[in-house]
Amino acid sequence: MRDPGDLYELTADAEGVPEGLHLVAGLTGFADAGGAVSQFTEYLRNTLDHSVIAAFDADVLLDYRARRPIIYFDQDHLTDYEPPALRLYLARDEIGQQFLLLAGFEPDFRWEQFTAAVLELARRFKVSSTTWVHAIPMPVPHTRPIGVTVSGNRSDLIESMSVWRPHTQVPANALHLVEFRLQESGASVVGFVLLVPHYLSDTEFPSTALSALESTSAATGLIFPSDQLREQNRDFVARIDEQVHDNPELAKLVGTLEERYDAYMEGSTLRSPLTDEAGELPSADEIAAELENFLQTRRSRDDGTPA
Repeated sequence: MRDPGDLYELTADAEGVPEGLHLVAGLTGFADAGGAVSQFTEYLRNTLDHSVIAAFDADVLLDYRARRPIIYFDQDHLTDYEPPALRLYLARDEIGQQFLLLAGFEPDFRWEQFTAAVLELARRFKVSSTTWVHAIPMPVPHTRPIGVTVSGNRSDLIESMSVWRPHTQVPANALHLVEFRLQESGASVVGFVLLVPHYLSDTEFPSTALSALESTSAATGLIFPSDQLREQNRDFVARIDEQVHDNPELAKLVGTLEERYDAYMEGSTLRSPLTDEAGELPSADEIAAELENFLQTRRSRDDGTPA
């Protein structure tokens, strides 16, 4: 196998990366139902402070004919070109906690070399855990919470969050191979498969990005702003509900999916540890307040004073 280091170039900011951070990953190009991964990674980059610490070589990893980049044409001349990018970022969450974010296109070529490169970077920065997300279409209704299938070696998350645990063969994502190799090495890794309503799989369903944020928070303790996404989701769901109301066939489909979903979930106590009783993800301020209460309790116990 070729040298993994040939696939990426470190930036000057890589020198200042602290050890022991969480690595969060999401790559686009395959099975991104509901636009979950693209929304998730774009939202993080748009709302959080971040800097590039490593850039992968698109000319080596990408099949441009299968996924053609965008170039802009202005009447009679070309004005701009957006090259595809796959990068590792150093980012800060809502309360300043640093983490690594791997985002961009899923490689078409050299998966083993790419996987070795990711593991090499994880070792270089002494990553404490790896969390990644992707999404597939499922016959579930949009009126119920987005469920997840959890893989990896985080048994706590599998037991508390995984609503569907199939025995099946699936087409692999490049990050499946990364997870597999990390698990072989004994490193902490968890993958979240978001189960997206099949009739919304070709849209950008904001609820999928919220579920990705929630799942990542549960795995890492990172805190992300979500108010903007939740507002977008309320508007989106209102429009879908209106369409369902005006279309008897669609209403029947959704009703059938609800019955099947509820029958499947009957008796299940699974609920994400970050949602409230209504299934809502708390705001960043609410989570920060809970975190401060927790830290204050820990400090009091460590000092031997009453909490």
